[in-house]
Amino acid sequence: MHIIVCIKQVPDTTNVRINPQTNTLIREGVECIVNPFDMYAIEEAIRLKERQAGKTTVITMGPPQAEAALREALSLGVDEAVLISNEVFAGSDTWATSFTLAKAIEKIGDYDLILCGKQAIDGDTAQVGPGIAVHLRIPQITFVKKIEEISDRSIRAERMMEEGYQVVESPLPVLLTVVKEINEPRLPSLRGKMRANKATIPVWGPEEIGVDPEEVGLKASPTYVAKIFAPDRKGVGKIFRGDPEETVDQLLQELRNKKLL
Repeated sequence: MHIIVCIKQVPDTTNVRINPQTNTLIREGVECIVNPFDMYAIEEAIRLKERQAGKTTVITMGPPQAEAALREALSLGVDEAVLISNEVFAGSDTWATSFTLAKAIEKIGDYDLILCGKQAIDGDTAQVGPGIAVHLRIPQITFVKKIEEISDRSIRAERMMEEGYQVVESPLPVLLTVVKEINEPRLPSLRGKMRANKATIPVWGPEEIGVDPEEVGLKASPTYVAKIFAPDRKGVGKIFRGDPEETVDQLLQELRNKKLL
């Protein structure tokens, strides 16, 4: 069984800076980490490999420094890693990102399962994982909290819902996005860190994955960020004290004064 994990390197801070000309994240000087939800996908891939036997591959698209995220995955026990990196990929929206990752997965070839975190903490769109499945034309199960059973041909998983969960069965290959309830990520071993430091990680650009530069990146993104800004601070709140009937009357009068009623 071959399991592919798609991860993303994200800023380890809420104090992000935005380029006012491009409306894209300024990564220089910002410490980055593996997207926390992707850590659960990495752990689940390793557990499945230990249970089912097979191979695990982790891939990411990003600037050269994203290699650090791949080495962290290797230190945890993932077998191979691939970095998708080239300036033509810069500015990709979720559609272009999922398309690029899907082309890289097609180049990797034979696979049975693709795992992603449910979403990235810097964008919170939860669109890239499902987008990869659409581009590859394979089934998808999102928000997976437990893999009940997996064989060479099919999988049965519990999908988290707002109330309870849903049991879904699918043939392989399939893409899963996972939630934090699925497992508890392990820590890297010293041997794992040494192995990761020595590993050679291939870097693929548009030629390697067989795409035209016009098909990827900002130029090929059907959506774009028009403006990013911090919301204006509202005025201080007002607390009404007294018994319920009095406070309700005071609140209604305040709303009328502000012409909100």
